[in-house]
Amino acid sequence: MTQTAIEIRGNNCSVGAVKPVLPSRGNPSHIFCKCLGLGLLLAFLLCGLGGSVYAQAPASGAAPTSLTLSLGGGGDDPANVATAIQVVVLMTLITLAPSFLLLMTSFTRIVIVLGFIRGAIGLQGAPSNQILVGMSLFLSMFIMMPTAKRVNEEALQPYMNKQINTAQFAEKASVPMKAFMLRQSRPAEVDFFLGLSGQGATKTEDLPITVVVPAFILSELRTAFQMGFLLYVPFLVIDFLVSATLMSMGMMMMPPMMISLPFKLLLFVLVDGWHLIVRSLVQSFVS
Repeated sequence: MTQTAIEIRGNNCSVGAVKPVLPSRGNPSHIFCKCLGLGLLLAFLLCGLGGSVYAQAPASGAAPTSLTLSLGGGGDDPANVATAIQVVVLMTLITLAPSFLLLMTSFTRIVIVLGFIRGAIGLQGAPSNQILVGMSLFLSMFIMMPTAKRVNEEALQPYMNKQINTAQFAEKASVPMKAFMLRQSRPAEVDFFLGLSGQGATKTEDLPITVVVPAFILSELRTAFQMGFLLYVPFLVIDFLVSATLMSMGMMMMPPMMISLPFKLLLFVLVDGWHLIVRSLVQSFVS
């Protein structure tokens, strides 16, 4: 649609048609300017509304709302202070519970070995991390069941029946856990951390938990990597054979992984690899 323009110069008047001026659409600078203007307008409105509400708050005479958490009795009572400290310690332990699960049980060795076998075959996403972690958790529950029963009978049930206090519960619960970790720890690692702690010759049952746990972690990492190396060897042989065959045939541009992957899967299925791996893992803790 055209528009008519009237131009007046002195006593002369001329009428002419002017081409329509269409607004530019899709110009990023225009869109950005409009959005910026709307944003600034909204910000000014919100600031003005907040200032008016804040200015009217003292006139209303309403007392500010406060939240008070009380653990019973006055704040100067030593019993209440001890209860508050126990609550803080309990919340801290709940936060660190996953670390205890990962480092003080058989979970570390199992999940590392399962990750090694997936890498040795050459599969990046099958089985997925969730499957490996879930499998490791259930295997850890199976392996740790005798230790958990001892903790329940010797520490948890007396504590629930009000027969022992919290300190005694922690001491009694640490005995089965230390026994399990010491069975899987190398003596050299225990001696190393015992020497770092500055303690002399100590009986096995008197070893502190701060010495047993790091020794157990290092021993588990060493054992897991040893098992992972042994798992890599047969699949590495297949990679060498496939690479040599492709080189002899002049197929240097063919990726060896593409050819060796089916043979690896075939070997793993024929020997019932998952059964062998799980049985080896469980027997490594039982023995």
